[in-house]
Amino acid sequence: MESAHDHARVIDELGGPTRVAELLGIISVPGAVQRVSNWKRRGIPPAILLHHPDVFRKLVSDGEPMTAPQI
Repeated sequence: MESAHDHARVIDELGGPTRVAELLGIISVPGAVQRVSNWKRRGIPPAILLHHPDVFRKLVSDGEPMTAPQI
C-alpha cells in the first residue's frame, strides 16, 4: 500500500477531494473527485499548482509557501 504524500494534508485542509475538485472547477468532470483523491498518494501535479495559485497560495508548510515538487 502506498503511503500518503505530503500534499494529502493540503487536500484535507482544503476540505477533502470533493471540495478541492469544486475549488478547481472540475467537479462536473467525470472522475474528478477520484483524481483529486489519488493526489493524496501521488502528490498534486505541478501543473495544477501552477495553474491554480489562488487555491493553493494560502497553504504553508513550516512557515514557507508550498512549492511544486522537484522532478
